[in-house]
Amino acid sequence: MSRYLERAEHITRLIEVNLNLMLDESAVSAERRWQRVLLALGNPKDIEWSGDPYSLTYELTFDTSFKGSVISCIINARENSRHVREQISTEMWHRLNSLYLEVTRPGMQADMLADAKNSNTERQTEFLQRVMEAVHQFQGVTDSTMSHGEGWQFIQVGRYIERASATAKLLEAYHEDLWKLPEQLPGGNEYLDWMGLLRSATAFEAYCKVYTADLTPDRILEFLLLDEEFPHSLRFAIDSLQHSLEAIHAESGKQRTLHLSRLAGRLQAGLSFNRVEDILEQGVIAYLQTIQAQCREIHETIFEIYVDYSIQAALAG
Repeated sequence: MSRYLERAEHITRLIEVNLNLMLDESAVSAERRWQRVLLALGNPKDIEWSGDPYSLTYELTFDTSFKGSVISCIINARENSRHVREQISTEMWHRLNSLYLEVTRPGMQADMLADAKNSNTERQTEFLQRVMEAVHQFQGVTDSTMSHGEGWQFIQVGRYIERASATAKLLEAYHEDLWKLPEQLPGGNEYLDWMGLLRSATAFEAYCKVYTADLTPDRILEFLLLDEEFPHSLRFAIDSLQHSLEAIHAESGKQRTLHLSRLAGRLQAGLSFNRVEDILEQGVIAYLQTIQAQCREIHETIFEIYVDYSIQAALAG
């Protein structure tokens, strides 16, 4: 549930940021930017760039045949929350169910498809903003109405493992344009690209408070990777993930959860003790792909321990 909602919020933010940036860019840079959006989403095999950003927005938002679309994520999050209805608060259920009913109401998809065909971004942007606000409200309601025990900790695990993976993919998608030629001075398009990356991670204002408006590739990388106070940085996400896994282990006391906590601890150490100069020297892409692989390993281990476990493992744990 938590991962699906975090993914929906991330996709809507990517789309909304890039729709707004279209107002200030050329057709060539627009095409490159939307191709980069698909790369940041893992190059989904069911979605192709056709040269039309409005049709792509519709597909990424409403195409239910694409399992990573915004509406698919919300539907799956609501279905998963239904299975744990007794473990979440009534306020959480009402917030998520209201979002589900809004995005699946009759006529919504037809209206959005018509907007895509007419290149109308106003209603598309309003819809994306409503989804982001609803997910933020759900997170706030969760924190204020649910006991912060094991169930709440699992919600944090889902949120932050999804956020870490998404941020790593986002940085990888921007790598060629940002760090391939680090000596390149920021022209108009480069500045918009760098600002677009920061806004895609809700980081522009937070970055400016640390570094002012001096956008440079190394500082952007350092902030989104290693800043320990910004909620969408990789380090913050992994620190939060490790904290929740340790809390789950302390509550359950099971040996198999200790292994899970150690996996996250190894990932946390790699972010805590590295400098941005070290990462640039060893290669940004290799570093980001290692983080994604470690996140997948943590996810698979969680699935093995808590979802697809054998009777023998449960009895031994």
